[in-house]
Amino acid sequence: MSTFTSMTDQELVQAYLDGNNHAFDELLARNQDNIFGYIIKVVEDEELANELFQETFLKIISKLQNHQYTETGRLLWWMLRVAHNVVIDYYRDQKKIFVVDAPKENDLSAVKSDELVDVNRENELTNQRTLKQLVLLMNALPAPQREVVYMRYFQDMSFKEIAEEVGCSINTSLGRMHYALINMRKLSRQYNINLCLE
Repeated sequence: MSTFTSMTDQELVQAYLDGNNHAFDELLARNQDNIFGYIIKVVEDEELANELFQETFLKIISKLQNHQYTETGRLLWWMLRVAHNVVIDYYRDQKKIFVVDAPKENDLSAVKSDELVDVNRENELTNQRTLKQLVLLMNALPAPQREVVYMRYFQDMSFKEIAEEVGCSINTSLGRMHYALINMRKLSRQYNINLCLE
């Protein structure tokens, strides 16, 4: 591990992309305080900051894997921008949740109830099909990865809660999710299943 401490951020990114996960551990150790500090300063809530921090590192992992980082010598700033976008997305979603009243022009009283039922039924069938495909992919994973995916997506647990439940560190639970997503993407391509796995 000591060899990684002397590497530049770009060398660590390349080592990680070449398959060395210890390189990512060093990137995480190097940058986590700054990123968490930024998030907590914005949201002013430790539990929420932990959740958004974990979400940020999942996004960073995904973006690195998809070669969406271009070397500029400013990896930390790029990571902070990812964190910023995660925070913004969270608040956007919160706004949607709190919209309770529709304006008069969006009144649905003129729509026949059987038309609404057809649309809802179609959505329900699509959701059921997607859920079945997700379960199929999840069940093909090794047990530790399957456990994390189940807790995250079916029990809506945070990575902190998952770590406490299975008796591991948050970094370990993040790592398991990372590998689970990689494996599920491979399986979805292999079986031509069109799922958006973030």
